[in-house]
Amino acid sequence: MDDAGAATDYMKKAAGLRLVSESFIGGRFVSAADEERFAVISSIDGRQLTTAPACKAVDVDAAVLAARSAFEKGQWANAAPAERKAVLLRLADIMEANSEELALLECLDMGKPIASAVSVDIPASIACIRWCAEQADKLYGMVAPTAPGTVATITREPVGVVAAVIPWNFPLMMAAWKVGPALVTGNSLILKPAEQSPLSAMRLAEMAAEAGLPDGVFNVVTGFGETAGRAIGLHPDIDAVSFTGSTAVGKLFLQYSGQSNMKRVSLECGGKSPAIIMPDADLEFAVETAAWAVFFNQGECCDALSRLLVHRSVLQEVSERLAALASEVKVGHPLDESTQVGAILDEAQFRRIAGYLSAGQAEGARLAFGGERILEDLGGYYVTPALFEGATNQMKIAREEIFGPVITMIDFETEAQALELANDSEYGLVASLFTNDLNAAHRMSKELRAGAVWVNCFDAGDMTVPHGGYRQSGIGRDRSPLCFDKYCEAKTTWINLR
Repeated sequence: MDDAGAATDYMKKAAGLRLVSESFIGGRFVSAADEERFAVISSIDGRQLTTAPACKAVDVDAAVLAARSAFEKGQWANAAPAERKAVLLRLADIMEANSEELALLECLDMGKPIASAVSVDIPASIACIRWCAEQADKLYGMVAPTAPGTVATITREPVGVVAAVIPWNFPLMMAAWKVGPALVTGNSLILKPAEQSPLSAMRLAEMAAEAGLPDGVFNVVTGFGETAGRAIGLHPDIDAVSFTGSTAVGKLFLQYSGQSNMKRVSLECGGKSPAIIMPDADLEFAVETAAWAVFFNQGECCDALSRLLVHRSVLQEVSERLAALASEVKVGHPLDESTQVGAILDEAQFRRIAGYLSAGQAEGARLAFGGERILEDLGGYYVTPALFEGATNQMKIAREEIFGPVITMIDFETEAQALELANDSEYGLVASLFTNDLNAAHRMSKELRAGAVWVNCFDAGDMTVPHGGYRQSGIGRDRSPLCFDKYCEAKTTWINLR
């Protein structure tokens, strides 16, 4: 089938989707207590897809009550690990059987290209649930090396009621990163999706019930951050909150914890990540990799390598290669399989990007190409990939997260200068280094202050390695065996033998 046919096919399938449009509390779909709803708008064309409950504190109370009741009953918390494993594997199977539907929901909600949703987002979400399920009977406790006459065991227990608050850029994947480990360790969960992209979360609740999760173990509360999100942060009977989103909102959850019950808070927040291109790098490969590390998902990605640090001797060639690559990028309708860059989330996010484009030029950087709004007839917000040249690390475009397809290029002369520039940030989520010098790769990787350092690659890894950052990029880790620590208490039982 050609591209036009594929696009038409996906458009027809999207038009025929059944959209779940209620919150899920205590094993049933419900509206907000006050019946208030908000419009769910498609990023593709700005049209209303459906409405969802605008939940508030009273609805969060109901979700917490259901989750706490389920936890105390112990049907899930005290289930054999093999039983929890079987249920979550069924959930993964159901997700896989409906993978095209889930991909379409992600595209409709937040405008990502269908090709990315089908090949990246949905497979990764399913793989996460499966991997976590398989860990259920492999999370061993420990016996401490105590003196003769004593036995001390260290065992994991579920923390209790967990709330997961997720962003709009990778709705299902970010949900999976939290749903999987929280549930497999026996907790009850309240999932709050971003108000901009609630569709896949509501559908996931339906799938979880079909898989056999007991009532109250998995709840979904839709609504706005300042109401439902704040109520979650301040709730005295939520034991832990796992949040992915902006650093500013992450700080609010830390405040909410201190103002309420000192609930455990884990955060994966913003980034302003560097990509360092050394003079000996394979420039064709380095430029293509670094560019797609920003253009992917419209630049709406915490891991985006939005600061491109380039050795002065190859600056001109890198710039020319970037311009040539960007000219071939297809920005288009997200339901067209050939589209590489889809729609910006909404008008507010578009204006944010436009504001940074203006600020960069005002501060003296040169907009070498891109940053134009196109395809206005579609009704959404589509922006061409952009590059700033002649930037410094002190400019706003180099310090703050733009969350759009915008590269800020900064030159350096020495390895030490490159490292200084890379580490001069309030963030520390990820970094990439492009070099063919093995010694430099080891030396510089050790010095880069980031949760992940990718050498001659970007976004490499899977569920076996952790994801999270240094500094104001967050607290704690998703993925890998480390992710379970956020959702478990470590209990010591010390026995004096007689």
